[in-house]
Amino acid sequence: MIAPDDAFKEFAEEFFEKEYKDVVIYGDFDEDEVLHEGPIRIQANGWIELPAGRLISPTAIHHLNIIEK
Repeated sequence: MIAPDDAFKEFAEEFFEKEYKDVVIYGDFDEDEVLHEGPIRIQANGWIELPAGRLISPTAIHHLNIIEK
């Protein structure tokens, strides 16, 4: 038997979390403020996880360009 939290985590990882190999994340409309370039993982809660384990809040991001999935 698995705990409900574990079941949700597995469900969220499979259906809501996405990984991309090459992305540019911008903090502004004019694309002057680059927050990150490279691979990311979008968590189910909307936070962006960087390879080093750092997280970027969805409220800090204006938009992102996905270059390669």
